[in-house]
Amino acid sequence: MKLVSALLLMLILGGLIGLALGIASKKLYVEADTRVEDILALLPGYNCGGCGNPGCSGMAEKLVEGSATIDLCKPCKADMKEAIIKYMEENCGN
Repeated sequence: MKLVSALLLMLILGGLIGLALGIASKKLYVEADTRVEDILALLPGYNCGGCGNPGCSGMAEKLVEGSATIDLCKPCKADMKEAIIKYMEENCGN
C-alpha cells in the first residue's frame, strides 16, 4: 500500500512540475537576436584579426553594437561590404 501511494504521489508531483515548467517556458520565452549571426555569415570568415577584433565574430558583434564600421575589414570584398551596410541599415538602425 505504501508503495502505491508513494508512486501515485510521485506521478502527481511530476505532472505538476511538468505543467509549471511548460507554463514558465511560454511566459519567460525570449526571442533570440540573430543579427550577429547574420552579419557573421556575410563576413569573409578569415578570422585574421586585421580589423582589431579577435575574429569575424568579434567584428560582427561590434558592427551590431555600432562601435565599428565595415571599412575596418580589409579582406571583405566591396559587394559584400555593400550587402552588410544594407543589412545594417535595415536591421540595426546604423
